[in-house]
Amino acid sequence: MATERLKEIARKVLSRDDVTCLIGYRRGSYGFRISPCFLTSPDEAEQLVISPLCLHNLATYLTAENIGPLVKTKDEKKNKIALMVKGCDSKAITNLIAEKGIDRESIIIIGIPCTGVVDIKKLEARFPGAVAPATVEIKDGMWVVAIEGTTVAIPLDELLAEKCKRCKHPTPLVYDELAGDPVAGKEDAYDDVKGLETQAIEERLVKWQEELGKCIRCYACKNVCPLCYCSDCALDRLRPQLIRRSVSVPENLLFHVTRSFHLAGRCIACGECERVCPQGLPLMELNRKLAKDVQEIFGYETGLDPEAKPILSTFTIDDTDEGIL
Repeated sequence: MATERLKEIARKVLSRDDVTCLIGYRRGSYGFRISPCFLTSPDEAEQLVISPLCLHNLATYLTAENIGPLVKTKDEKKNKIALMVKGCDSKAITNLIAEKGIDRESIIIIGIPCTGVVDIKKLEARFPGAVAPATVEIKDGMWVVAIEGTTVAIPLDELLAEKCKRCKHPTPLVYDELAGDPVAGKEDAYDDVKGLETQAIEERLVKWQEELGKCIRCYACKNVCPLCYCSDCALDRLRPQLIRRSVSVPENLLFHVTRSFHLAGRCIACGECERVCPQGLPLMELNRKLAKDVQEIFGYETGLDPEAKPILSTFTIDDTDEGIL
């Protein structure tokens, strides 16, 4: 069983002298919630779980500063961090290594082959007010939801997160230990983006003015993104102030378009920005449009090769000059 294999790996890793902590998932305190956790001793490995409710991209914590066990120790022999990663999460790790954001030798990657995660908003809409701890499993192509003494089977497509319907790499691409059997990926033809591209420019402008007019600029999307890790973010600066603090459609448009271009060739399609958005903005539509363009123009897909140089910080003599003013 994958969970037992995970616990076995975790006990072994946490017994090492050079490991500071293990970042993983454990059951939350209520309902369908699964929480990130920081473990520091082998005995704590029993807390770990593998579930379709393991939504968070834990790679975000690797670039965090001074968070509990992540505080850098003066003992250089005990500074490695272990963490659980799903397929899409591992692409963030690969990107961070390629950008020199993290050192590969400083982390131990426990790969979790992923059969798909739930869309938590759809799940909680289906079971409103769930307080008692509940579980979700995938069996025979169905979600099996156990809640308050009742077990309900639901067709997979009804609750599957959109990103999982087109995930090409559900098995982590880079890992030191693998807790489970590899899972085959799916094809992604960017059909959703192609549909948007058929719209006239005027239609697209109206659409995004309406969507981004809902934004409250809470910065949850920026804070949760594993690739938004600059210690000095240009979007936060007051001198020069590139974006005003006022919540308005023009400023919101500038914020989100700037962030999407910052992620061009870097977004790993984990969908965390959409998951945490309190306004339900379709932020992945912007990111996927740019991912499609980068793939078509440069033949580049992010997160596959830790040795690859960031695509938009390099050039070759045969790069297209189309669009250069």
